[in-house]
Amino acid sequence: MQIHNFLYTLLLAVLLLVAFGEDAANDDAAAAGDDAVDDDGAANYYGDDYIKYWGSYAILPKRCIVYNDVDVIVFSVFENGYKQCSDSPTGTYITPVATFLNAYLEQKYQDNQDQGNDDYAVPDAASYTQCQQQVVENVEYYVQLGCTDGSPLSLSVNIYSDNTCTTRDSENGMDDSNIDISDIQLPFKRCLPCVYWTDQGDVDDQFYDNHQQQAPLCSTAWQYKETCDRKCQRTGLERWSLSGVNDGSQWNTSDKILLGILALFGCGMLGAILQKRRNMSNKDALLEQAAMSAAGLQPSHVIGIFVLVVIVITVFALLGMKNLTWAMLLIMNTILFGYLMKLTIDSGVSTGETVIGPDGTIIRRGDSDDSSNDSSQERNAGTYKIPVLT
Repeated sequence: MQIHNFLYTLLLAVLLLVAFGEDAANDDAAAAGDDAVDDDGAANYYGDDYIKYWGSYAILPKRCIVYNDVDVIVFSVFENGYKQCSDSPTGTYITPVATFLNAYLEQKYQDNQDQGNDDYAVPDAASYTQCQQQVVENVEYYVQLGCTDGSPLSLSVNIYSDNTCTTRDSENGMDDSNIDISDIQLPFKRCLPCVYWTDQGDVDDQFYDNHQQQAPLCSTAWQYKETCDRKCQRTGLERWSLSGVNDGSQWNTSDKILLGILALFGCGMLGAILQKRRNMSNKDALLEQAAMSAAGLQPSHVIGIFVLVVIVITVFALLGMKNLTWAMLLIMNTILFGYLMKLTIDSGVSTGETVIGPDGTIIRRGDSDDSSNDSSQERNAGTYKIPVLT
């Protein structure tokens, strides 16, 4: 029973170790961002978290949610932009929709100017970033850009009943208007470099230095950001899952394929283990049962631990805890593989392999009892004696 309790304690310790390791990795990534240094050796951060040079950074708009009665954009900032937002971010933050969208449109305007597209103009729909009055059939109401009802990956012009655009007018259950704002939709779930580099011909180093500092989207979002805590990051995930879109904590197609392969591999090894145990000789079965009893375990205990691990892995997968799911699944498959190899080796030795003893006598181990083996070996010792040259 002490061994039984020890195994449960060990399992819990592994789970906690993996969880703490994941948090520590995120903390290390955030700490690395705080210590970032630009190419000239000057610190990127001034004050607490001010970033001067944005040349290597990228930003990822994740979704639009209503948090504390305010429509906000959830986004992450990545220090190593060349990795296309695939590494750990410096953090996940929120900023009001209007602030983020204005910064995005300013960035887009600057990029067009850098590319020589002087004809580009910000769409008229951008005016809805400000709260403004509308009159329809002598009825006054107010509109402003915000999140689309039922979709975290879209923006709409919402209807409000007050001139500060804080009280939603949702008498019919929806507060979205039918105003077309397709020209100013944000590219959600798309990694955006903070600085776009274009061929400017013959320019000096001062241009590149200034260009790295001119990043309207990233600098504005960073300046007005608020940390998105765990409650904030969970907000809207239900709708996100229903929409079939992956926010990074959900399982994409590649994840599901690999998850299925590992699960099938584990099921295959489990089936092979059960088959080998059914074919195990009585002697080997008794020896294994005696070893388990000496360790304070019963077959029901092993089955219970296995079922518990499967349930834990399933729960982690449903919660979108990818790292923990991968870790537990790999640990379980490794244990199954090791036990299957043990049974395979033991079955090979116990099915009649020829073993030569130290004195040259050929010993055959079969499934018969010990007495018959001993007598058979004694009768055949003279026949199979290997001559020794002198």
